Amino acid sequence: MKRPKRTGWRRILPTWRMVLGAFVLGTLLLVGLFFVGYSMVKIPAANAFATKQSNVYLYADGSQLARDGEVNRENVTLAQVSADAQHAVLAAEDREFYNESAIDPKAMLRAGWNTATGKGTQSGSTITQQYVKNYYLAQEQTVTRKVKEFFIAIKLDRTESKDKILEGYLNTSYFGRNAYGIQAAAQAYYGMDATDLDPARAAYLAALVNAPSEYDVVAHPENKAAAVARWNYVLDGMVKKGWLTDAKRAGMKFPMPKEQTVSTGMSGQRGYIVNAVNDYLIKNKIVDSDALEAGGYRITTTLQKSRQNAFVKAVDDKLISQLNKKNKVDTYVRAGGASVDPKTGKVVAMYGGIDYVKQYTNGATRGDFQVGSTFKPFVFASAVDNGSTTQSGQTITPNTYYDGTNKRAVQGWPGGAYAPENEDEKSYGKITVRKATDLSVNSVYAQMAVDVGPSKVKQTAVDLGIPSDTKDLQPYPSIALGTATASVLDMAEAYATLANHGKHGTYTMVDKVTRDGTQEIRLPDAATKQAVSRQAADTTTSILQSVVDNGTATAAQAAGRPAAGKTGTAEEDTAAWFAGYTPDLATVVSVMGQDPVTAAHKSLYGALGLPRINGGGAPTEIWAEYTKAALKGTTASEFDLDLQAGAETVAPGTQASATPGTGGTTDQGQDNGGTTGGGTGNGGTTDGSTTDGTTGSTTDGTTTDGSTTDGTTTSGTTTSGTSTGTTTSGTDSGTSTGTTTAGTSTGTTTGTDSGTTTGTTAGDGGGFGFVQ
Repeated sequence: MKRPKRTGWRRILPTWRMVLGAFVLGTLLLVGLFFVGYSMVKIPAANAFATKQSNVYLYADGSQLARDGEVNRENVTLAQVSADAQHAVLAAEDREFYNESAIDPKAMLRAGWNTATGKGTQSGSTITQQYVKNYYLAQEQTVTRKVKEFFIAIKLDRTESKDKILEGYLNTSYFGRNAYGIQAAAQAYYGMDATDLDPARAAYLAALVNAPSEYDVVAHPENKAAAVARWNYVLDGMVKKGWLTDAKRAGMKFPMPKEQTVSTGMSGQRGYIVNAVNDYLIKNKIVDSDALEAGGYRITTTLQKSRQNAFVKAVDDKLISQLNKKNKVDTYVRAGGASVDPKTGKVVAMYGGIDYVKQYTNGATRGDFQVGSTFKPFVFASAVDNGSTTQSGQTITPNTYYDGTNKRAVQGWPGGAYAPENEDEKSYGKITVRKATDLSVNSVYAQMAVDVGPSKVKQTAVDLGIPSDTKDLQPYPSIALGTATASVLDMAEAYATLANHGKHGTYTMVDKVTRDGTQEIRLPDAATKQAVSRQAADTTTSILQSVVDNGTATAAQAAGRPAAGKTGTAEEDTAAWFAGYTPDLATVVSVMGQDPVTAAHKSLYGALGLPRINGGGAPTEIWAEYTKAALKGTTASEFDLDLQAGAETVAPGTQASATPGTGGTTDQGQDNGGTTGGGTGNGGTTDGSTTDGTTGSTTDGTTTDGSTTDGTTTSGTTTSGTSTGTTTSGTDSGTSTGTTTAGTSTGTTTGTDSGTTTGTTAGDGGGFGFVQ
């Protein structure tokens, strides 16, 4: 039977067959498009931003020191996120995450309807979709991106576990305060790790994901009501899902976040430390530069927060606060410092400058200023370690006499004439090594370097910890004067070796390194070696104690500890140094001059309103204040020294001179204060003749052509200079001074049965022409 034709308005309506056919065709088309899309869209590599992390640097106690990188993110495993934090995020963003598929069509439709009806732009995305957007795709709101997100989410749900997806989501979500990921957020808002988050704090962080900037109640207190409402929504969801009890929920108060005190920038000391630690990691092949750039490392340093703060305070107190901006020279002043535990080789504190963002160059690691006389102890340590002798065959000890005449030409050096200048062109006549160290006498140490052998001196310095490629570390007599430009950190390492009885362990700045919260990076084995013999190191310590007790570093006594050390000044006073140690801590401080515009080295004459900055001034004062604070509360240890034979006794500091040019030494036979050529006689002088002077026979302290009474001596004639001295309370201790060439020597002789010259403190200064 033939159907009647439809008439009127019915003609424009599709038949049920047409509707059914269109539905089937549409369904087949959608299924086809789905399979085409599913097959065409691949899971891409993660976007560069999603994998970018910061490196986190910690003090030795685990407290945060700094974060680097443009992205403040530290990935953690799900196990490193508290269960409360996991549940809070699920309650806020996707309560059915573990039970549903990667796509929630109902939520997508609901979000679309709410947006269309003016209830605000809402997301219908599951956690899986949000993770795909964060990790694999860009953030733009386009149809293409949404389509890709749809298909990648489905594929990901088939290939990854729910735990892995949730972990990725927690590490890629943005929480405000430049914090990407739950770990960075926990630190930024509450100063704790994600593993320690409780329900209240976790709920607030989960609320932030919805509106990171607006819900920061510290930055936007006007939005607190909305933030609290969202916080309550999260907690209610946790109760509804059984993740939080009603009892705990009832007594919960809103947990105000802290001010953003942990800076992710590099200001203050942070930048100096981060760069130094990174250099250490790269140099020692622990982590390469590309890996560090990618981030994700958690680096526990050896730096101790209390000592770091003490170092900064000491520099501020003794140097920075004394600067006058109206004094041009004061604008040149820079400082660097490093402190090492001698027993472990660990760097416990470092001072790089006033502020990394204002003074980029690290004063502790730069290697472009001469170390001056802080190098002299390496010469003596080498002499003892190598059993070196003077030109006349005497073993070099603290009591060996050298000629301290200003500009005295060194003997036995085949490389050409070299006659270094002492500070202020002072001459000292015959002077012991100990006294020459106290007064930092260049002419003595230049000769000693030749006696030992400059190549041996260089090797000893390298063995102690100075890098072999240090600029101007050359095997010439001038090596003794500190023409080399080692860094403060290098010098601290070398002095720590002396403090550790000659045992050298390469310094370390890192205790532990992990990657992505779990992978621990292997660190180099802490190998130690005997760089110099214990007697060489300990005997060097004994003469450096004298520098603190009687020489140019008496300001170090303010530390209130047994101490040893040496001052130094670079050529033209461009840098002043103090390198010192107690049995428990080795620390080096340098004050340097640099033009803030051109970066050229500048002399510090007139800085701090002083004629010059010597190592015994600000550097030693900084050292003393820092050392006192750093060791506060610990028992003051005495040095346990194993000395070179004969070093236990202290010979008179000066002696009547023999004719110059005998290799710089005088025979050491001496008793009751007077000798030349080994003769003695009841405090008088036998064969005490001098060049262009008078021969003074003595009887019981009385000198012909220079009579003495009760030890008071009138000096003999000198050439091109004068030498005067007074013996106080000296009994049978008449001293006849010998020839002094081209200089003036002044001093006071004090003692019984020995004339010991305690000269005017000569300070420290000089260069290759004159480095002291």
